[in-house]
Amino acid sequence: MLPKIKHVRAFTATGGGADYHDQSGDHWIDDHIATPMSRYPEYRQSRRSFGINVLGTLVVEIEAEDGTIGFAVTTGGEPACYIVEKHLARFLEGRDPAETEKIWGQMYFSTQYYGRKGLVVNAISGVDLALWDLLGKLRQEPVYHLLGGAVRDELQFYATGARPDIARDLGFIGGKMPLHHGPAEGLEGLHKNVAMLADMRAKCGDDFWLMYDCWMALDVDYATRLAIACHEYGLKWIEEAISPDDYWGYAALRRNVPRGMLVTTGEHEATRWGFRMLLEMECCDILQPDVGWCGGITELLKISALADAHGKLVIPHGSSVYSYHFVVTRHNSPFAEFLMMHPGPTEVVPMFAPQLLGEPVPVNGRIKASALDAPGFGVSLNPDVPLRRPYTH
Repeated sequence: MLPKIKHVRAFTATGGGADYHDQSGDHWIDDHIATPMSRYPEYRQSRRSFGINVLGTLVVEIEAEDGTIGFAVTTGGEPACYIVEKHLARFLEGRDPAETEKIWGQMYFSTQYYGRKGLVVNAISGVDLALWDLLGKLRQEPVYHLLGGAVRDELQFYATGARPDIARDLGFIGGKMPLHHGPAEGLEGLHKNVAMLADMRAKCGDDFWLMYDCWMALDVDYATRLAIACHEYGLKWIEEAISPDDYWGYAALRRNVPRGMLVTTGEHEATRWGFRMLLEMECCDILQPDVGWCGGITELLKISALADAHGKLVIPHGSSVYSYHFVVTRHNSPFAEFLMMHPGPTEVVPMFAPQLLGEPVPVNGRIKASALDAPGFGVSLNPDVPLRRPYTH
């Protein structure tokens, strides 16, 4: 018998880490990047200007009766702390930590009247990930063993950042760039987007993957014109081009893009029901759930199985070790994303720094499965990062 859960605690932290937009100074991730707010000129130059970093990081700790602590980090900050402490904790304390399915269901269905997506599911995700970390530590096994074991010896990565040419030299299989100009910047902005891709194609050669991350900024017409204009430069996929609620728009875009170009989305989708819409309406070719936002590992397993039945790939959005342990166990997740969090970005640095210690990083674009062999998710909290517990229960 495993020791029961004794305590659940929720903390906030600021300054990078899980809330990777919470950066200071000149960072590529806060540059002039197309967003849904780009329609307003005063919020076009910086994503932080419209508050993309206001929530900060959520840290969830789950302590067992024997003193073992599982933890996880995601986004959600103080509002998510309230949800964890005042609502979700009741479904964990006094319970067997192996009851992942029952606990997830009770968290989700108890919050359905005010949740279903967004902040509430972020909070559920953080609790679920901390629970898997605890379970792995109690059983002295890495999470990927609990998920069925590795199906490959190593993970290979594409890099997300402003310098795909440097990513190629660092050994990554592809580079995904932020789109800088949205519909409000007109034809001139469209031409600049195409020119940027053309420049990177010249620098990277014909065989390196190049993709555009559009971060919900476009409409179907603009996204279609962008895809067609970029096709001659070998754009592999166009990502999250329109609002995540516009399933009909995604279905139209997928019909409109040039043959061979992929449409990808799902970063801001949640639960099996949201991804069922994307699959059954034939909205995309690759699903990109974030394990810290879509419902955690427990729900990602269901999303992946649903995608596999539809013949679709699941390439999780960022999320460091929390996705690595999943990806290495799934045939329909043949590669992974690495967010280049160096300000340049010209170096490979840990994705969730400074909050996590022991976080593996790709070497020559790869991480050995054996690098994930420590119990749980194999990372620890950095004691130098101050945590604040705004609520108790």
